[in-house]
Amino acid sequence: MGTETDRARVLQAAYLAHLQTERRLSAQTGKHYARDLAQLLALAASRPLESLSPHDIRRCIATLHARGLSGRSLGRMLSAWRGFFDYLARDHGFVQNPCAQVRPPKSPKKLPHALTPDGAAQLMALPGDDFLACRDRAMLELFYSSGLRLSELSGLDVADLRLDEALVEVTGKGSKTRLVPVGRKALEALRAWLALRATVAGDNAALFVTQGGRRLGNRSIEARVALRARQLGLADSVHPHVLRHSFASHVLQSSGDLRAVQEMLGHASITSTQVYTHLDFQHLAQVYDAAHPRARRKP
Repeated sequence: MGTETDRARVLQAAYLAHLQTERRLSAQTGKHYARDLAQLLALAASRPLESLSPHDIRRCIATLHARGLSGRSLGRMLSAWRGFFDYLARDHGFVQNPCAQVRPPKSPKKLPHALTPDGAAQLMALPGDDFLACRDRAMLELFYSSGLRLSELSGLDVADLRLDEALVEVTGKGSKTRLVPVGRKALEALRAWLALRATVAGDNAALFVTQGGRRLGNRSIEARVALRARQLGLADSVHPHVLRHSFASHVLQSSGDLRAVQEMLGHASITSTQVYTHLDFQHLAQVYDAAHPRARRKP
């Protein structure tokens, strides 16, 4: 008869196979689950998994937190453990889930980085009218004009554009579609790009293509955004999500309409959008500190 460690490994392998075949999780997600479950097996050592108590789980989480793991990472790990024990209860006769009532430590919430309006304008002022300049300018303008996620922009087809209506149809998380406004400058950049795109794209439906006519992928788009920011001398680290954050914070600062920003970003919950109110208040606080006579520090 094998050891408890061997038994735990067999159960872990069965669960990972369940995730792959029944829940259709990607190979990368499976690797993350395997890594998180390895921590649980290390905690159990030679003990039966069913002997683990909530106290054992809390002590392990506290130890990992002391080693520097963030609350977010520990929350993901606990979620993997919780799912594993739910599976063991359903298919292997386990009677309790020791992770059920355990919560990870809270992590300080990081505010998303956003460009200033002047910084965004500087990035949009990309010179040149050749193929790469026109394409990259259209991508930058559309990111900033419409607040798209990287995967949303890379997945766009020409047919998703409604230039006459100044709209783009976007497929976001959960395959949900939404219509997002496109600004005047982005429309101009897109029209210029479409004229050049037609010379190489052939029957490829993709909106943004390489010089060889293939759809431009996520990593390539990220690299082009970072390259253009460096070329234009921006001190800030710029990637596509920075442009999405900049879009959201600038629209919110101008309009104050949180619900509209939620709709345009494609957030399922307004809680996700509310982080931009903190950016707005941060901006207001900076203005107050600089302008109010009672706020200014004495030299």
